[in-house]
Amino acid sequence: MRRVVSLFLPSWPTDRLRRMAAKPPEASAPLVTALPDHGRRVIAAVDAAARQLGIQPGMTVTRARAFAPNLAIVDADPDDDLEGLKRLALWAGRRYSPLVAPDPPDGIWIDITGCAHRYGGEEPLLKDILRRVAASGTTIQLAVADTAGCAHAVAHHVPSGRPTIIAPGKAHAALSILPVSALRIEAGVAEELRRMGFERIEQLIAAPRAPLAKRFGRQLFKRLDQALGQIPEPIEPIFPPTVPRVRRSLLEPIGTAEAFGQVIADLVGDLIPLLVGAGIGVRQLDLLFERVDGQYQVIRVGTASPVRDAAHLAKLLAQKIDTIDPGMGVEAMTLIAALVEPMGPTQRTGLIDSGRRGPDLAALVDALANRFGPDRLYRTQPNASTMPERAIGIVPPLSPAGDAGWDDDSPRPARMIVPPEPIEVIAALPDHPPAMFVWRGKRNRVAQADGPKRLHGEWWREAGHEADMPFAVRDYYQVETISGGRYWIFRLGDGERSTTGPMKWFIHGAFA
Repeated sequence: MRRVVSLFLPSWPTDRLRRMAAKPPEASAPLVTALPDHGRRVIAAVDAAARQLGIQPGMTVTRARAFAPNLAIVDADPDDDLEGLKRLALWAGRRYSPLVAPDPPDGIWIDITGCAHRYGGEEPLLKDILRRVAASGTTIQLAVADTAGCAHAVAHHVPSGRPTIIAPGKAHAALSILPVSALRIEAGVAEELRRMGFERIEQLIAAPRAPLAKRFGRQLFKRLDQALGQIPEPIEPIFPPTVPRVRRSLLEPIGTAEAFGQVIADLVGDLIPLLVGAGIGVRQLDLLFERVDGQYQVIRVGTASPVRDAAHLAKLLAQKIDTIDPGMGVEAMTLIAALVEPMGPTQRTGLIDSGRRGPDLAALVDALANRFGPDRLYRTQPNASTMPERAIGIVPPLSPAGDAGWDDDSPRPARMIVPPEPIEVIAALPDHPPAMFVWRGKRNRVAQADGPKRLHGEWWREAGHEADMPFAVRDYYQVETISGGRYWIFRLGDGERSTTGPMKWFIHGAFA
């Protein structure tokens, strides 16, 4: 089911000015933008402080100054505001979804259909958007719903400091309680409907359509049907003007996997010469399917390193064809190299190949990452740290090796427990190896032990950095229980001086 996010930026012009100005206005002074209008100046946009004082767009500057004598006024620039929205949309397109579009004058749309799982669901994705946009100093309200119209209405008319999620199939209920002005109709039409007694959208839904359509035109019920999902409302996606992209318009709509595969091969064949000519390789590809009903479907694939191998790229895209819903058919397809990196010339034939090429590890990484998700594919490398939980780092699978190496004289268990779990230990003396320990409610009698191996904390880190534990001194033991289990446990402290630790015991791993 389609899911659309609407970002509403109620103070976009003024927020943009504060962020972009070389010498921003004082934060305490209300800020507005103004436009000339028949020999006078009227307010075009206001910030939150000005809005709280009662200053509204359309008010004359003279009247606005009566509300706030220290009012900061800047000439409005709608073109720059629109360009800023486009840049924000392009940023969202790189991070969240290929289908993004500006929603002038103060918002953007993001079609997140099939994208939310990469962030663990819709709520984490929306929180990430909210956190990042708000961190730039921009006031934001956002909502997600089945339709662009419903998401737009809720984002604009349900003020909230948190993202609003309209569950699938609940657009009708969410819209019913909102004012008719939430349907993106002209202000004069909304005011006339209000005078006729239509305060909320639920009243408009229940009313006979013919008399109202005759009086106000078809646009009123078109917006209503779009918000309810009864007629489609396509989002025309925006792309960076400089990215390589190719498009194929089809003579007849297609809808089969075989037909899609053929067009994909043709599109990749068209794209490769553009990449070669620019000396770049693909790191991320977006394939857009334009359906006959105006809706878009999209496939996004990534690569671990720059690629311009036509067969490899076509294979990655073809593996995701089954995620596409062609509807009544697809009439055009567009392939976009959304992320590229410099790539020198390569030679794939002749003496360089000669049957001695190694395995194509990058192709394997790409296939696995696009099937299971890039966050599930990684490799480990050693870090320069004495603490075991910091000695192993997670890096991308094809990242270059670091300078640190493994210490073969200090064996580590195959399975680490992070953070270490507390255990109860019985030992002959405080500084002796354990004779028995209780872990997760199970008693384990120790048959033999090797140790201690003493590790000192890293002096440049603050005490208590890891889970509020003062890792000053640890004595590690490898123990084997009478049942055959082999564990890695440590005592926090040297067993003698209380200044080195509380003498508590923890289990940190298990040997295979």
